[in-house]
Amino acid sequence: MTELILRIITAGGYWGIAALMALENIFPPVPSEVIMGFGGIAVAHGEMRFWPLLVAGTIGSVIGNYCWFLAGQKLGYRRLKPLIDRWGRWLTIDWEDMERLERFFTAHGGKTVLLFRIVPTFRTMISLPAGLMHMPTAKFLAMTAVGSAVWNCVLIAAGYWLGHNFSQLEHYTGPVTIGIIVLAVGWYIYRVATWKRRG
Repeated sequence: MTELILRIITAGGYWGIAALMALENIFPPVPSEVIMGFGGIAVAHGEMRFWPLLVAGTIGSVIGNYCWFLAGQKLGYRRLKPLIDRWGRWLTIDWEDMERLERFFTAHGGKTVLLFRIVPTFRTMISLPAGLMHMPTAKFLAMTAVGSAVWNCVLIAAGYWLGHNFSQLEHYTGPVTIGIIVLAVGWYIYRVATWKRRG
């Protein structure tokens, strides 16, 4: 995977970066850390420039996230009611939760999207519920662009300073990612075990 990413970046330049970052947000197993990290290495070696790299990576991120947002927006959260009524226990939500979530996104959707865009593990996942809750498109795109730019800046800087030893970044991001996943799984198990349908 890493060699393929490097070949695409070498052949496609900024366009390759944008395409890879769009794919990274549609298919999360493609690692943004490697894509933008290699971009940072290219900046350190004078093969790329920081600002065009940041713009390309951010545009790709926004496009990829918009695909999930658009899917959620077309579906709409109200169409999930039969699914929630039947499988609410395993989803650990009931319809009242969905209505509460809709009110939350109406009031705080922009800040939520911005925050999730700089969290290593769940950056892409926030796009679907934002679309389901019909968050205003302009606000979603703006917050996604800002959050993605911040995250991409961190990865470019890491690639620039770590150079060819960019793999050292895994010593920092790896444990954080694992910790977040463990907490999320633990929270889900707790929710399933204690969940009771309202009414």
